[in-house]
Amino acid sequence: MPVRLLLGDEALAQGAIDAGLSGAYAYPGTPSTEITEYLIASSEAQDGRIVARWTANEKTALETAFGMSYAGKRAMVSMKHVGLNVAADPFINSAIAGANGGFLIAVADDPSMHSSQNEQDSRVYLDMALIPCIEPSDQHEAYRAPAHAFALSESMHLPVLIRLTTRLAHSRAAVTVCEDVIDRPAFPVADQRSRYVLLPSNARRSYAALVDRQSEFVAASESSPLNKLSMAGDPSLGILACGIAANYVMEAYDGACPHPLLKLSQYPIPLALVERLLETCKRVLVVEEGYPYVEAKLLGLPARTQPLVQGRLSGHLPRTGELTPQIVSNALGRTARKTRPTSSVPKPRPPAFCPGCPHADTCNALNAVLSEEPNGRVFSDIGCYTLGAQPPYETIDTCLDMGASITMAKGASDAGLRPAIALIGDSTFTHSGMTGLLDCVNDNADVTIVIVDNLTTAMTGGQPSAAENRLAAVCLGLGIADDHIRVLEPHPTRHNENVAALREEIAFHGPSVVIAQRECIQKARKKARQARKESE
Repeated sequence: MPVRLLLGDEALAQGAIDAGLSGAYAYPGTPSTEITEYLIASSEAQDGRIVARWTANEKTALETAFGMSYAGKRAMVSMKHVGLNVAADPFINSAIAGANGGFLIAVADDPSMHSSQNEQDSRVYLDMALIPCIEPSDQHEAYRAPAHAFALSESMHLPVLIRLTTRLAHSRAAVTVCEDVIDRPAFPVADQRSRYVLLPSNARRSYAALVDRQSEFVAASESSPLNKLSMAGDPSLGILACGIAANYVMEAYDGACPHPLLKLSQYPIPLALVERLLETCKRVLVVEEGYPYVEAKLLGLPARTQPLVQGRLSGHLPRTGELTPQIVSNALGRTARKTRPTSSVPKPRPPAFCPGCPHADTCNALNAVLSEEPNGRVFSDIGCYTLGAQPPYETIDTCLDMGASITMAKGASDAGLRPAIALIGDSTFTHSGMTGLLDCVNDNADVTIVIVDNLTTAMTGGQPSAAENRLAAVCLGLGIADDHIRVLEPHPTRHNENVAALREEIAFHGPSVVIAQRECIQKARKKARQARKESE
């Protein structure tokens, strides 16, 4: 069978294809973006055997994938951890309604916040959704996870969560893949209205049934091939390692752990396996990426086990941030392997606008106007333009979450702050900014919304923007007056006229929109290179 060098994201995507995937939907977000990038570029998507699409946001992606499951096909939705917050409503309710065709939710968490606002642990959603979860420990398990999860989903008629973390998602390993052609299974279209129409009477019955099945899910975890308990070795210490953390433990011991070890890669927590470990060992170190999710649950077991459990809560591992082999080795009292000197590695550089970026010209124009308005504030959003917080621009004052720029600006305006300016990107606006703009229209709020439209979702690699040159029409449809929708070209040669236009809209009493539209410089260069290549 062929061997491929794959990212964890790519291994998961290929595993889904080889497991009979019919459709995949996503909104781009690091570190999950490469899952859907790989699927879209696959031959199966190119020739129409599977559907792979970007959507307006994570909520619409999950609902679309769930619709495919309802129609009897195997479907997957993928997102980063904070995207699961956006999709939480349909995610938790889909667990009550239940899956028809296999339905997977792939989520990539970002410990240490390499490219995120927080480092939340998606496993906490398991306590609300009450569904199984797979947490691969390496790229090979990431490849096998979809087949296992699809089978689990269809046998239990439930969605299944697959959790990756940044280090696994964005590191490569050799993965042996299957060459067999898999027929994509299909089930009859669901027709159980009592399951899928979540009226309170139906939802109460379905939720009670879901709660009653928890012991069944625990039993599945206890017999899962992904959860492996080895009781060999010195029982003075037991180790419970979740997902990729199992690799760090094995690295600390050069591949041969001298203590009892439980590798946990399927949830709910396999209680019988955990009890065996706790009964045998004098103390147990819980090594897990993210929150002390498992550690906290073990502390809730009978009091006799409490002195045994150590991990992030006890201080044996850091409470925040990403685990590393060095951190785990220290917790185990081991000396980590010596690594090569890194003096030749270039010093890390903070992110900055690309030379020629239209967002930089937008920030310059805003700064010129704000120099006349010392009380003004710019409420920004998630995108390349967030770099406007850094020198030499220092344009923006806030950045909370996707879409919050418009709603925060409105709240500040309601409190009497003038001028209140929202800075939001084209993709973020269609993701979760449109509803905030509708609130501004309904209340006639004194807010100026600057939509920086670089005609792509640039921050995550240049995926298509859902706006597709329709921003002015969308804003008009939401109720912004036609004469207060201004389309500008952010460019140094147009600086003065752009400043004048911004000044006029900020002075206007009521909601106004300025669309600063110019193609992303990287996208433009890529198109130019492609054009030259085609002409040669």
